[in-house]
Amino acid sequence: MRPAGSVIPDRPAVLIMAKAPRPGTVRTRLHPMLGPDGCAALAEQLIRHTASVAAGVGGVTVFAAADPPDALGEVSGLVPGSVRLLLQQGTNLGERLATATSEVLGRGQRPVVVVGTDAPTLTAERLTAAFRELARGRDLVFGPACDGGYYLAGLNEPAPELDAEALLADPLLPAVIAGGAAAPPGGEERAPLAGVPPAGAIAARDIPAAAGVDRGAGAERGRRDRARAGGAAP
Repeated sequence: MRPAGSVIPDRPAVLIMAKAPRPGTVRTRLHPMLGPDGCAALAEQLIRHTASVAAGVGGVTVFAAADPPDALGEVSGLVPGSVRLLLQQGTNLGERLATATSEVLGRGQRPVVVVGTDAPTLTAERLTAAFRELARGRDLVFGPACDGGYYLAGLNEPAPELDAEALLADPLLPAVIAGGAAAPPGGEERAPLAGVPPAGAIAARDIPAAAGVDRGAGAERGRRDRARAGGAAP
């Protein structure tokens, strides 16, 4: 088991939110297709894939935040030795995302790009694109999932005004945060909603979309995309 340990300050970081691949607790929407054991096997391969892709991005520190609290050993065995391990802390996804991101930023790592393990088409190029946008002065970047929500969120500084759980569930939120300045996947700009920062307060940007796996259509799209790219689907 590897603790997070010391890190190089002012270095970009990828933070992977990794749930232990235990039957009956992961990818439950795919149980009708794969069954609990098949879903656990898929989740394991997705953790391996995500960590391998992240570790392939040059000049970044990779963290994996494990859940539940006794899962460090399981997750440790699925990621490259260079990946630093953290424990997820919080009572819900939003709290766990916020706490893990704050811990990485608190170690002097920035910008931070946060990903889950449900995007089989995640590539080093997509992560690099996110870091490139952050280096241009964007406060936030988002990677929209083809089946709704987001597979990636990146930030330069803590953003306590964001609801992290809603961020991954609401496909319109980045445009709302940016005051209508950020174009969603289809390119259409949307007006801001009340109660969010005004235009210009947060500069947000989308990067290319990716397929998720929690719905059958997303899983099939992910298999097709990886086949076209010359890789086997996990």
